[in-house]
Amino acid sequence: MAEVVVDPQGAPLDTGLAVRVTGLPPDSPATITLTTGDRASRAVFVADERGVVDLTRHAPVEGDYAGVDPMGLFWSLAPTGRAAGATLLEVEGVGEVGIERRTLPEGVVRTEVDEDGLVGVLFAPDDDDDMHPGVIVLGGSEGGLHELDAALLAGHGFVALALAYFGAPGLPEGLVDVPLEYFGTAVSYLSARAGEIGVIGGSRGGEAALLIGASFPEVRAVVSVVGSGVVTQGVGPRANLLRVLQDEAAPWTWRGDRLPYLPCSVPDALRAAVVDDEPVALRQAFDLDDGVPEEAVIPVERIRGGVLLLSAGDDRNWPSERLSEIAKRRLDEHEHPFPYEHVSYPDAGHLIAGPPHRSATDVRVPGPGVTFEMGGTPSATAAARADAWRRSLKFFSELLDT
Repeated sequence: MAEVVVDPQGAPLDTGLAVRVTGLPPDSPATITLTTGDRASRAVFVADERGVVDLTRHAPVEGDYAGVDPMGLFWSLAPTGRAAGATLLEVEGVGEVGIERRTLPEGVVRTEVDEDGLVGVLFAPDDDDDMHPGVIVLGGSEGGLHELDAALLAGHGFVALALAYFGAPGLPEGLVDVPLEYFGTAVSYLSARAGEIGVIGGSRGGEAALLIGASFPEVRAVVSVVGSGVVTQGVGPRANLLRVLQDEAAPWTWRGDRLPYLPCSVPDALRAAVVDDEPVALRQAFDLDDGVPEEAVIPVERIRGGVLLLSAGDDRNWPSERLSEIAKRRLDEHEHPFPYEHVSYPDAGHLIAGPPHRSATDVRVPGPGVTFEMGGTPSATAAARADAWRRSLKFFSELLDT
Protein backbone atom coordinates (compact mmCIF):
# COMPACT_ATOMS: atom_id res chain seq x y z
CA MET A 1 0.00 0.00 0.00
CA ALA A 2 1.38 3.40 -0.98
CA GLU A 3 2.32 5.80 1.81
CA VAL A 4 3.45 9.42 2.14
CA VAL A 5 6.16 10.14 4.72
CA VAL A 6 7.30 13.65 5.70
CA ASP A 7 10.20 13.87 8.15
CA PRO A 8 9.94 15.82 10.37
CA GLN A 9 6.22 16.45 10.11
CA GLY A 10 6.48 19.33 12.58
CA ALA A 11 9.52 21.61 12.84
CA PRO A 12 10.64 25.27 12.78
CA LEU A 13 10.11 26.93 9.41
CA ASP A 14 13.84 27.04 8.62
CA THR A 15 14.23 23.25 9.00
CA GLY A 16 14.60 21.21 5.83
CA LEU A 17 12.15 18.34 5.34
CA ALA A 18 12.49 14.94 3.68
CA VAL A 19 9.50 13.80 1.62
CA ARG A 20 9.16 10.17 0.46
CA VAL A 21 6.40 8.21 -1.21
CA THR A 22 6.68 4.43 -0.94
CA GLY A 23 4.69 1.47 -2.24
CA LEU A 24 4.08 2.88 -5.72
CA PRO A 25 4.21 0.73 -8.86
CA PRO A 26 7.75 0.95 -10.30
CA ASP A 27 8.15 3.58 -13.04
CA SER A 28 4.69 5.02 -12.33
CA PRO A 29 4.03 8.79 -12.19
CA ALA A 30 3.31 10.53 -8.89
CA THR A 31 1.88 14.03 -8.73
CA ILE A 32 2.71 15.88 -5.52
CA THR A 33 0.96 19.11 -4.56
CA LEU A 34 1.81 21.42 -1.67
CA THR A 35 -0.63 24.07 -0.52
CA THR A 36 -0.87 26.68 2.22
CA GLY A 37 -4.26 27.86 0.99
CA ASP A 38 -3.00 31.19 -0.30
CA ARG A 39 -0.13 29.52 -2.17
CA ALA A 40 0.40 26.25 -3.99
CA SER A 41 3.04 24.31 -5.91
CA ARG A 42 3.04 21.09 -7.91
CA ALA A 43 5.55 18.61 -9.33
CA VAL A 44 5.35 15.24 -11.10
CA PHE A 45 7.84 12.46 -10.36
CA VAL A 46 8.44 8.93 -11.62
CA ALA A 47 8.83 6.17 -9.05
CA ASP A 48 12.11 4.25 -9.14
CA GLU A 49 12.48 0.48 -9.57
CA ARG A 50 11.54 0.01 -5.89
CA GLY A 51 8.36 2.05 -6.22
CA VAL A 52 9.79 5.00 -4.29
CA VAL A 53 9.77 8.74 -4.91
CA ASP A 54 12.32 10.49 -2.69
CA LEU A 55 12.54 14.27 -3.01
CA THR A 56 16.04 14.23 -1.49
CA ARG A 57 17.25 12.09 -4.45
CA HIS A 58 14.80 12.49 -7.31
CA ALA A 59 14.10 15.41 -9.64
CA PRO A 60 10.61 16.08 -11.00
CA VAL A 61 9.94 15.34 -14.65
CA GLU A 62 7.66 18.38 -14.78
CA GLY A 63 6.30 20.97 -12.40
CA ASP A 64 7.11 24.21 -10.63
CA TYR A 65 10.80 23.53 -10.05
CA ALA A 66 13.59 21.54 -11.67
CA GLY A 67 16.46 19.43 -10.38
CA VAL A 68 16.92 17.58 -7.13
CA ASP A 69 15.81 19.89 -4.33
CA PRO A 70 14.19 18.54 -1.15
CA MET A 71 12.55 21.93 -0.48
CA GLY A 72 11.68 22.78 -4.08
CA LEU A 73 7.95 22.50 -3.47
CA PHE A 74 8.25 25.01 -0.63
CA TRP A 75 10.19 27.81 -2.31
CA SER A 76 8.18 27.43 -5.54
CA LEU A 77 4.86 28.11 -3.80
CA ALA A 78 2.96 30.68 -5.90
CA PRO A 79 -0.12 32.79 -5.03
CA THR A 80 -3.53 31.19 -5.51
CA GLY A 81 -5.77 34.13 -4.66
CA ARG A 82 -7.37 32.16 -1.85
CA ALA A 83 -7.16 32.61 1.91
CA ALA A 84 -4.26 31.22 3.92
CA GLY A 85 -4.80 27.88 5.61
CA ALA A 86 -3.07 24.74 6.80
CA THR A 87 0.05 23.41 5.09
CA LEU A 88 -0.88 20.19 3.29
CA LEU A 89 1.19 17.92 1.07
CA GLU A 90 -0.89 15.65 -1.16
CA VAL A 91 0.13 12.80 -3.43
CA GLU A 92 -2.53 12.19 -6.03
CA GLY A 93 -4.25 8.85 -5.45
CA VAL A 94 -2.28 8.16 -2.27
CA GLY A 95 -3.24 10.68 0.41
CA GLU A 96 -2.22 13.86 2.15
CA VAL A 97 -0.13 14.84 5.16
CA GLY A 98 -0.47 17.94 7.29
CA ILE A 99 2.78 19.76 8.02
CA GLU A 100 3.42 22.07 10.95
CA ARG A 101 6.00 24.72 10.05
CA ARG A 102 6.53 26.58 13.29
CA THR A 103 7.26 30.30 13.25
CA LEU A 104 7.97 30.14 17.00
CA PRO A 105 10.23 27.19 17.81
CA GLU A 106 9.45 25.09 20.85
CA GLY A 107 11.29 26.26 23.94
CA VAL A 108 11.47 29.90 22.80
CA VAL A 109 9.85 32.66 24.85
CA ARG A 110 8.50 35.84 23.22
CA THR A 111 8.56 39.12 25.19
CA GLU A 112 7.45 42.52 23.89
CA VAL A 113 9.95 45.30 24.57
CA ASP A 114 8.71 48.78 25.41
CA GLU A 115 11.28 50.51 27.60
CA ASP A 116 13.94 53.19 27.21
CA GLY A 117 12.18 54.22 24.00
CA LEU A 118 12.83 50.88 22.32
CA VAL A 119 10.21 49.20 20.14
CA GLY A 120 10.92 45.53 19.68
CA VAL A 121 10.27 41.92 20.57
CA LEU A 122 12.76 39.73 22.42
CA PHE A 123 12.99 36.01 21.73
CA ALA A 124 15.02 33.85 24.09
CA PRO A 125 15.59 30.13 24.72
CA ASP A 126 13.60 29.01 27.76
CA ASP A 127 16.28 26.96 29.50
CA ASP A 128 18.59 27.04 32.48
CA ASP A 129 21.82 27.01 30.48
CA ASP A 130 24.51 29.66 30.71
CA MET A 131 24.04 33.05 29.09
CA HIS A 132 23.31 32.84 25.36
CA PRO A 133 24.84 35.12 22.70
CA GLY A 134 22.64 38.03 21.62
CA VAL A 135 21.67 39.18 18.12
CA ILE A 136 19.84 42.36 17.10
CA VAL A 137 17.65 41.77 14.02
CA LEU A 138 16.87 44.68 11.68
CA GLY A 139 14.51 44.93 8.74
CA GLY A 140 14.91 47.15 5.69
CA SER A 141 13.12 50.08 4.09
CA GLU A 142 9.73 48.51 4.77
CA GLY A 143 10.12 49.47 8.44
CA GLY A 144 8.56 47.70 11.39
CA LEU A 145 9.69 44.42 12.95
CA HIS A 146 11.16 41.15 11.66
CA GLU A 147 9.86 38.83 14.34
CA LEU A 148 10.13 35.64 12.28
CA ASP A 149 13.88 35.97 11.79
CA ALA A 150 14.46 36.68 15.48
CA ALA A 151 12.24 33.82 16.65
CA LEU A 152 14.04 31.31 14.47
CA LEU A 153 17.46 32.61 15.57
CA ALA A 154 16.38 32.01 19.16
CA GLY A 155 15.59 28.44 18.16
CA HIS A 156 19.30 28.08 17.37
CA GLY A 157 20.37 29.24 20.82
CA PHE A 158 20.55 33.03 20.51
CA VAL A 159 18.78 35.74 22.48
CA ALA A 160 17.38 37.68 19.52
CA LEU A 161 15.91 41.18 19.59
CA ALA A 162 13.68 42.06 16.64
CA LEU A 163 14.11 45.83 16.66
CA ALA A 164 12.00 48.39 14.83
CA TYR A 165 13.73 51.70 14.10
CA PHE A 166 11.05 53.47 12.05
CA GLY A 167 7.58 52.78 10.75
CA ALA A 168 6.17 51.71 14.13
CA PRO A 169 4.30 53.57 16.89
CA GLY A 170 6.59 55.89 18.82
CA LEU A 171 9.27 55.90 16.12
CA PRO A 172 9.96 58.09 13.05
CA GLU A 173 7.39 57.53 10.32
CA GLY A 174 10.07 57.24 7.63
CA LEU A 175 13.75 56.37 7.41
CA VAL A 176 14.77 59.96 8.06
CA ASP A 177 16.88 61.38 10.90
CA VAL A 178 16.98 58.11 12.86
CA PRO A 179 19.46 58.60 15.72
CA LEU A 180 22.20 55.99 15.98
CA GLU A 181 22.00 56.43 19.75
CA TYR A 182 18.71 54.50 19.57
CA PHE A 183 20.67 51.44 18.48
CA GLY A 184 23.17 52.04 21.26
CA THR A 185 20.28 51.78 23.72
CA ALA A 186 19.30 48.48 22.10
CA VAL A 187 22.87 47.17 22.41
CA SER A 188 22.88 48.03 26.12
CA TYR A 189 19.46 46.46 26.63
CA LEU A 190 20.50 43.19 24.98
CA SER A 191 23.93 43.15 26.65
CA ALA A 192 22.17 42.99 30.03
CA ARG A 193 20.32 39.85 28.92
CA ALA A 194 22.81 38.01 26.73
CA GLY A 195 26.47 37.31 26.16
CA GLU A 196 28.40 38.89 23.30
CA ILE A 197 26.33 40.87 20.82
CA GLY A 198 25.92 40.58 17.06
CA VAL A 199 23.76 42.49 14.58
CA ILE A 200 22.09 41.26 11.40
CA GLY A 201 20.15 43.39 8.93
CA GLY A 202 18.76 43.09 5.44
CA SER A 203 18.86 45.80 2.76
CA ARG A 204 18.76 49.19 4.55
CA GLY A 205 19.00 47.15 7.74
CA GLY A 206 22.31 45.82 6.41
CA GLU A 207 23.52 49.40 6.05
CA ALA A 208 22.35 50.08 9.61
CA ALA A 209 24.06 46.93 10.91
CA LEU A 210 27.44 48.10 9.60
CA LEU A 211 26.90 51.56 11.09
CA ILE A 212 25.96 50.08 14.46
CA GLY A 213 29.04 47.89 14.49
CA ALA A 214 31.23 50.86 13.60
CA SER A 215 29.64 53.02 16.31
CA PHE A 216 29.39 50.69 19.30
CA PRO A 217 32.43 48.60 20.30
CA GLU A 218 30.26 46.11 22.22
CA VAL A 219 29.19 44.64 18.86
CA ARG A 220 31.38 41.63 18.07
CA ALA A 221 29.86 40.37 14.81
CA VAL A 222 27.94 42.03 11.97
CA VAL A 223 26.04 40.35 9.13
CA SER A 224 24.89 42.65 6.33
CA VAL A 225 22.56 40.94 3.84
CA VAL A 226 22.11 42.80 0.53
CA GLY A 227 23.28 45.83 2.51
CA SER A 228 25.58 48.75 1.84
CA GLY A 229 28.98 49.97 2.92
CA VAL A 230 27.77 53.47 2.04
CA VAL A 231 25.19 55.65 3.80
CA THR A 232 22.46 56.19 1.21
CA GLN A 233 19.63 58.70 1.01
CA GLY A 234 16.79 58.53 3.51
CA VAL A 235 13.33 57.25 2.64
CA GLY A 236 10.55 59.63 3.58
CA PRO A 237 6.93 58.56 4.15
CA ARG A 238 5.71 59.48 0.69
CA ALA A 239 3.04 57.79 -1.44
CA ASN A 240 4.87 58.62 -4.68
CA LEU A 241 8.28 57.16 -5.56
CA LEU A 242 9.49 60.20 -7.50
CA ARG A 243 8.72 62.41 -4.50
CA VAL A 244 10.64 60.02 -2.25
CA LEU A 245 13.70 60.11 -4.51
CA GLN A 246 13.61 63.87 -5.02
CA ASP A 247 13.15 64.75 -1.33
CA GLU A 248 16.77 64.52 -0.20
CA ALA A 249 16.94 63.52 3.45
CA ALA A 250 19.55 62.07 5.79
CA PRO A 251 18.61 58.62 7.12
CA TRP A 252 20.79 58.72 10.25
CA THR A 253 21.99 61.19 12.87
CA TRP A 254 24.81 60.96 15.41
CA ARG A 255 24.91 63.28 18.42
CA GLY A 256 22.40 65.53 16.71
CA ASP A 257 24.28 65.82 13.40
CA ARG A 258 23.02 64.32 10.16
CA LEU A 259 25.39 61.79 8.61
CA PRO A 260 26.53 62.52 5.03
CA TYR A 261 24.93 60.26 2.45
CA LEU A 262 24.93 59.31 -1.21
CA PRO A 263 21.91 61.07 -2.78
CA CYS A 264 19.60 59.25 -5.16
CA SER A 265 19.30 60.18 -8.81
CA VAL A 266 16.30 59.94 -11.13
CA PRO A 267 17.50 58.88 -14.58
CA ASP A 268 15.14 59.18 -17.53
CA ALA A 269 14.56 55.40 -17.75
CA LEU A 270 13.44 55.23 -14.12
CA ARG A 271 11.17 58.26 -14.48
CA ALA A 272 9.61 56.81 -17.64
CA ALA A 273 8.91 53.49 -15.90
CA VAL A 274 7.12 55.29 -13.08
CA VAL A 275 5.10 57.51 -15.41
CA ASP A 276 4.17 54.58 -17.67
CA ASP A 277 3.22 52.40 -14.67
CA GLU A 278 5.81 49.78 -15.55
CA PRO A 279 7.82 47.69 -13.06
CA VAL A 280 10.70 49.73 -11.64
CA ALA A 281 14.29 48.61 -11.13
CA LEU A 282 15.14 50.95 -8.26
CA ARG A 283 18.88 50.24 -8.56
CA GLN A 284 18.90 52.88 -11.31
CA ALA A 285 18.54 55.51 -8.58
CA PHE A 286 21.95 54.63 -7.11
CA ASP A 287 24.66 56.06 -9.38
CA LEU A 288 28.08 54.75 -8.39
CA ASP A 289 29.85 55.35 -11.70
CA ASP A 290 31.23 58.74 -10.67
CA GLY A 291 32.44 57.44 -7.35
CA VAL A 292 31.06 57.73 -3.84
CA PRO A 293 31.59 60.70 -1.52
CA GLU A 294 34.27 59.60 0.94
CA GLU A 295 32.35 61.08 3.87
CA ALA A 296 29.38 58.81 3.04
CA VAL A 297 31.44 55.59 3.25
CA ILE A 298 30.84 53.70 6.50
CA PRO A 299 34.06 53.32 8.55
CA VAL A 300 33.64 49.56 8.86
CA GLU A 301 37.25 49.20 10.01
CA ARG A 302 36.07 50.44 13.41
CA ILE A 303 33.99 47.30 13.95
CA ARG A 304 35.50 45.39 16.87
CA GLY A 305 34.59 42.01 15.46
CA GLY A 306 33.84 39.97 12.37
CA VAL A 307 31.94 41.16 9.30
CA LEU A 308 29.96 38.97 6.90
CA LEU A 309 28.73 40.68 3.73
CA LEU A 310 26.15 38.80 1.65
CA SER A 311 24.96 40.29 -1.63
CA ALA A 312 22.99 39.43 -4.79
CA GLY A 313 24.44 39.77 -8.28
CA ASP A 314 21.05 40.37 -9.93
CA ASP A 315 19.73 42.68 -7.22
CA ARG A 316 17.50 45.18 -9.04
CA ASN A 317 16.40 46.99 -5.89
CA TRP A 318 19.85 48.49 -5.39
CA PRO A 319 23.41 47.49 -6.33
CA SER A 320 24.06 45.47 -3.16
CA GLU A 321 27.04 43.66 -4.68
CA ARG A 322 28.92 46.89 -5.45
CA LEU A 323 27.80 48.58 -2.24
CA SER A 324 28.98 45.61 -0.18
CA GLU A 325 32.26 45.43 -2.05
CA ILE A 326 32.99 49.00 -0.97
CA ALA A 327 32.87 47.77 2.64
CA LYS A 328 35.03 44.76 1.77
CA ARG A 329 37.70 46.94 0.12
CA ARG A 330 37.79 49.22 3.13
CA LEU A 331 38.32 46.24 5.43
CA ASP A 332 41.11 45.07 3.10
CA GLU A 333 42.79 48.47 3.09
CA HIS A 334 42.79 48.67 6.89
CA GLU A 335 43.88 45.02 7.31
CA HIS A 336 40.90 44.33 9.54
CA PRO A 337 42.13 42.00 12.31
CA PHE A 338 38.85 40.09 12.66
CA PRO A 339 37.32 37.55 10.25
CA TYR A 340 35.49 39.10 7.32
CA GLU A 341 34.13 37.94 3.96
CA HIS A 342 32.00 39.09 1.06
CA VAL A 343 29.88 36.38 -0.57
CA SER A 344 27.86 37.27 -3.66
CA TYR A 345 25.21 35.09 -5.28
CA PRO A 346 25.40 35.90 -9.02
CA ASP A 347 21.89 34.94 -10.18
CA ALA A 348 19.97 35.85 -7.01
CA GLY A 349 17.72 38.85 -6.52
CA HIS A 350 17.25 41.26 -3.64
CA LEU A 351 15.06 39.01 -1.49
CA ILE A 352 17.74 36.72 -0.03
CA ALA A 353 17.50 37.99 3.55
CA GLY A 354 15.74 36.03 6.27
CA PRO A 355 15.07 32.35 6.87
CA PRO A 356 14.99 29.83 4.02
CA HIS A 357 12.34 27.46 2.67
CA ARG A 358 9.77 30.21 2.14
CA SER A 359 8.25 31.08 -1.20
CA ALA A 360 10.72 32.79 -3.53
CA THR A 361 8.36 33.31 -6.47
CA ASP A 362 7.61 36.98 -5.75
CA VAL A 363 10.08 38.67 -8.09
CA ARG A 364 8.03 41.88 -7.96
CA VAL A 365 6.75 43.65 -4.84
CA PRO A 366 4.61 46.75 -4.27
CA GLY A 367 6.27 50.13 -3.57
CA PRO A 368 5.06 53.71 -3.11
CA GLY A 369 2.72 53.98 -6.08
CA VAL A 370 4.81 51.55 -8.15
CA THR A 371 5.80 47.91 -8.48
CA PHE A 372 9.46 47.14 -7.78
CA GLU A 373 11.56 44.58 -9.65
CA MET A 374 13.53 42.47 -7.16
CA GLY A 375 15.61 40.59 -9.74
CA GLY A 376 16.96 37.06 -9.77
CA THR A 377 15.30 33.77 -10.59
CA PRO A 378 13.19 32.11 -7.89
CA SER A 379 15.48 29.06 -7.80
CA ALA A 380 18.67 31.14 -7.46
CA THR A 381 17.13 33.43 -4.85
CA ALA A 382 15.85 30.44 -2.85
CA ALA A 383 19.26 28.76 -2.93
CA ALA A 384 21.00 31.99 -1.93
CA ARG A 385 18.56 32.57 0.92
CA ALA A 386 19.23 29.08 2.29
CA ASP A 387 23.00 29.48 2.03
CA ALA A 388 22.96 33.00 3.49
CA TRP A 389 20.94 31.81 6.49
CA ARG A 390 23.31 28.87 7.04
CA ARG A 391 26.37 31.11 6.80
CA SER A 392 24.85 33.66 9.18
CA LEU A 393 24.11 31.04 11.84
CA LYS A 394 27.59 29.58 11.53
CA PHE A 395 29.20 33.03 11.63
CA PHE A 396 27.41 34.08 14.82
CA SER A 397 28.02 30.70 16.45
CA GLU A 398 31.75 30.95 15.80
CA LEU A 399 32.26 34.62 16.68
CA LEU A 400 29.98 35.20 19.65
CA ASP A 401 30.87 33.85 23.08
CA THR A 402 28.42 33.78 25.96
